[in-house]
Amino acid sequence: MAREAAGRPPEETLLLWKREQAQLKARVVDRDTEAWQRDPAFSGLQRVGGVDVSFVKGDSVNACASLVVLSYPELEASWPSERRPSWWTQCGGCRRGSLTSCPRQVLLVDGNGVLHHRGFGVACHLGVLTDLPCVGVAKKLLQVDGLENNALHKEKIRLLRAGGDTFPLMGGSGTVLGMALKSHDHSTKPLYVSVGHKVSLEAAVRLTRGCCKFRIPEPVRQADIRSQDYIRRTLGVPRAPTPGQERSRKAQNPRGVCPKGGSEEATGEGRPPEGHSTQEPWDKGTGGAKLDATKTGCPTSAVRQ
Repeated sequence: MAREAAGRPPEETLLLWKREQAQLKARVVDRDTEAWQRDPAFSGLQRVGGVDVSFVKGDSVNACASLVVLSYPELEASWPSERRPSWWTQCGGCRRGSLTSCPRQVLLVDGNGVLHHRGFGVACHLGVLTDLPCVGVAKKLLQVDGLENNALHKEKIRLLRAGGDTFPLMGGSGTVLGMALKSHDHSTKPLYVSVGHKVSLEAAVRLTRGCCKFRIPEPVRQADIRSQDYIRRTLGVPRAPTPGQERSRKAQNPRGVCPKGGSEEATGEGRPPEGHSTQEPWDKGTGGAKLDATKTGCPTSAVRQ
């Protein structure tokens, strides 16, 4: 893992990142480009990648990025095997976009796509760099373009009755930036789905829903588990309770209807808060600039903050 002095990057660096984001943003495609995306059952889709970054509690420098590929629609380990987690550092195919080295057809990213301060979050950035369909799946609302987690928003969430129910996230500009999705029948919190690259919002929402055994899409949930495990084994950081452990606790609690790892989010060690700032941060909540910081063209297991 790389180490650098923590703190706000110099203004000239921030300006460079913003300029690069603007250039890459022009390459984002917000429509379906693959045949399987237009099929109601996603016929032809066989492999879905999940991307997550886990942060170390009390450490503003180090983080671990993980990519896991699952079969679709079975949502079982596809590449590599379950015994050998798929870390970005092992995935040279990510930069080349080679399906031979990294056999994924679409990526679900724990973060935002066009739902972003500058319309170019981590899901857009990763999608453009890999030239793959990419979907942003955030657990908290990023409050941009007039979107607020206010009483009206909470009332809309309350009206989501069953898994698959949605409502549009329309900004003050009149643009639909994403969809709030009740991904599981028993989930009390929605997911915030947005277009990353080479996929329509409608297909992005259907795919996210189709990948949910619990609240969090299974590819992303598995990537989160593995990145936390890597931090624990590498740095000796105590691991957060796994979804299985949480479900065991819920089973002992009659009122615990829903598994914590399913209906509620599995949080990473020291994961920074998402979506509550109207500033322009460069952390996980906003997405894009975090990838700028690596300057590699592809994320690595050491993501500099």
